[in-house]
Amino acid sequence: MKKLQWTLAAGATALALTGASVGLANNPGKGAAKKSAPAHVQPGGEARPATPDNAARPGAIRPDPMVGLDQIRDWSEASRKAARALMTKYGPPTETTPTMWIWHKNGPWKRTVVYKDEVPHHFPVKHTDVVEQFIDYKVPVDKYDELAAYDGSVVAQRTVGELSARCDKEEMNFLAINLAHDVATGKRSVEEARRMYGDSAMKFMKGQSSPYVEKIQFDIPTSAGDTDKPLKM
Repeated sequence: MKKLQWTLAAGATALALTGASVGLANNPGKGAAKKSAPAHVQPGGEARPATPDNAARPGAIRPDPMVGLDQIRDWSEASRKAARALMTKYGPPTETTPTMWIWHKNGPWKRTVVYKDEVPHHFPVKHTDVVEQFIDYKVPVDKYDELAAYDGSVVAQRTVGELSARCDKEEMNFLAINLAHDVATGKRSVEEARRMYGDSAMKFMKGQSSPYVEKIQFDIPTSAGDTDKPLKM
């Protein structure tokens, strides 16, 4: 009799275990630890787990860097190449028009603009200017002529307090701005700056980098506008 009771108990236990196994197979979320959802990185933010809510919204994850390139399919090759490079590095532009893509406060720049239309430029070699990048900067009034003689694609705006460089790629704009600072502060003459620009550009084209083509080499001011003063009548 006792042996029969043990046999029946063992059978009931086996049936219970079998039922639990079937239940887990049909409901894998029950009785097992849930896997962590993959993390998504927000532009300029920290990684956070994806949820059914935020994963369903395109704005909740970092956009594909190549999205929107169809908007510039009729631009020149130089402009498209520049736009692709900047989009890969900084993400989608802040503003877009049929003739311009604009980024605000990207990296060290106050503003970056890629233009549909190319501007021919023969210094230091023939190329076209399509990318203009701006920083806050106050150029001494007596240095404007020297700055213009150094590079016609470097532009200083006294009232708003901005300095910009326009070339075919960001690295050359770094170079142009760094040397413009050298000219504006008296560190280099116009001819010395032009020679260094040419030498550095040629080396860069051969795959040789240098600090002047990698980043801004001086502290950028937070405000540099010059409102001038009223004229005495």
